[in-house]
Amino acid sequence: MLINAWVGPRNLAISNDEVAAVTTEAGGRLIGVGSVDMSRPMEGVHEVRRCVRELGFKAIRLLPWLWQAPPTNPRFYPLYVACVEEGVPLCVQAGHQNALAPLGVGRPAHLDQIAGEFPDLVIVAGHIGHPWTDEAIATAERHPNVCLDTSACDPERFPPRLLEYLCGAGGSRVLFASDAPTVAAGEAMRALDGLDLPDHVRASFLAENAARVFKL
Repeated sequence: MLINAWVGPRNLAISNDEVAAVTTEAGGRLIGVGSVDMSRPMEGVHEVRRCVRELGFKAIRLLPWLWQAPPTNPRFYPLYVACVEEGVPLCVQAGHQNALAPLGVGRPAHLDQIAGEFPDLVIVAGHIGHPWTDEAIATAERHPNVCLDTSACDPERFPPRLLEYLCGAGGSRVLFASDAPTVAAGEAMRALDGLDLPDHVRASFLAENAARVFKL
């Protein structure tokens, strides 16, 4: 299971060191995902390096709505370069937004530009881009470095277009995620049984895609 730190412009909710302590105690069952303060981009770059080289984290997470800016904002570009240099994916919250943030900040189309400008950056777009799932899928179809995850989305309510993509051309590009406690992991797993996914699709969705993307 991947667990992540949470750093915002005025709030350090969960530090990278707290995540590292938990993953160390878990004996390999938990994998850390870092978060950095993008109000100080160069310090953020140094923290990305520390997360990967010292803490053993496998990805970095960015929540654009926390910063009230879309992924195309130049302040984030040093973060993208750092992820490429360290060889880790960037997990970006797309779609679902805090009510106090501009809704458009989360549109998956912003990632179209980033994926094109940084073709070596592996991007995992969260929440299937809801409510713009078609836009998220279109972005993934255009760029081989873009994947989607299903965090905070109840499998019983997966859009038909997502299921079509998952069982077809996007079978290697969609990653299972629960975003617990938003959607409890156990409940999400049980709900998957009702989708009657082919065995090879289920295996890729639940494990193989994540193992490849996060180099597990």
